[in-house]
Amino acid sequence: MTMMSSVQTWIWIALAGAVGTVCRYAVGRWMLNMTGGALPWGTFAVNMIGCLLIGIVAASIEKQALVSPVVRLAIIVGFLGGFTTFSSFALEGYALTHTHDWLAAGGYIVLTNVIGLGAVWAGHRLVA
Repeated sequence: MTMMSSVQTWIWIALAGAVGTVCRYAVGRWMLNMTGGALPWGTFAVNMIGCLLIGIVAASIEKQALVSPVVRLAIIVGFLGGFTTFSSFALEGYALTHTHDWLAAGGYIVLTNVIGLGAVWAGHRLVA
């Protein structure tokens, strides 16, 4: 990869990430208006939409190689990364189950959630 194409890749990822971030905010606000905010339905909706989209994109790319590596990175890392990183977590967990590595898949899924919640708790305790 040349220096210029490397810079272009970063720019495409950044631009797609900005679009994903704005979409995340829009969906979150829309869900808040629809539900009144009793539960974090906006985050839930964004995460589930992101999981569906990353599944569609990953399977389409694997099946037909329809897009260049730069476009793949812009969609998955940029747009979906800006929209929700939960979709990446879900795709990685799925990939482990897809290879029937159940112990690694279960460990990854449980540890990510338990340690993630613990890290949030620790962060709050550090500030409190």
